[in-house]
Amino acid sequence: MTTPKAPRVVLASQSPRRRDLLDLIGVRHSVRPADVDESVRAGEAPDAYTERLAREKARAVAALEPQAYVVAADTTVVIDGEILGKPAHVAEAREMVRRLAGRTHEVFTGMAVRLEDGVGVREASAVERVRVTFRPLTDAEIAAYVATGEPMDKAGAYGIQGYGATIVERIDGDYFAVMGLSLVRTVALLREVGLQYEFGPLRVV
Repeated sequence: MTTPKAPRVVLASQSPRRRDLLDLIGVRHSVRPADVDESVRAGEAPDAYTERLAREKARAVAALEPQAYVVAADTTVVIDGEILGKPAHVAEAREMVRRLAGRTHEVFTGMAVRLEDGVGVREASAVERVRVTFRPLTDAEIAAYVATGEPMDKAGAYGIQGYGATIVERIDGDYFAVMGLSLVRTVALLREVGLQYEFGPLRVV
């Protein structure tokens, strides 16, 4: 009796956090970052924006990876109705952290899973919304945090899993979504496109 071939999973992201999260739950995968335009469309709401980008990333990589289950995600930080992307320079990172200090903001993570198998296409997507509150910060603390370099490649100029954990006072929602990938939601999306998660292995159903 032959053993069923394990499904192939591709992560459409260069984020080391997302790679670590899939490793954390035992999902074996390869990485192929997506190259898509991440511009916000006029009047586009944050939840719609992050879900659209996740779908576009999944579609871009699925076209290059037939027979693979492609997992994609996008995370954005929102304060005062404004989407904060990754800071372009140190001064912008300081300003972003200053805006978030002592206040509550929202984090939206859009996720998508797509399979193109030559017969058809299966796709599922969702958005996770989390409220995050920072403790008050002095200018010196903000400068010291930015000087660690951690904020420079992250939306909103902070990472909750690193030094940023010491400035987050409260989180209402999925911690892993703030890191960049809701694991419970990802497993549900994999199930929607035909993969059963078995606490490590994935099985086609």
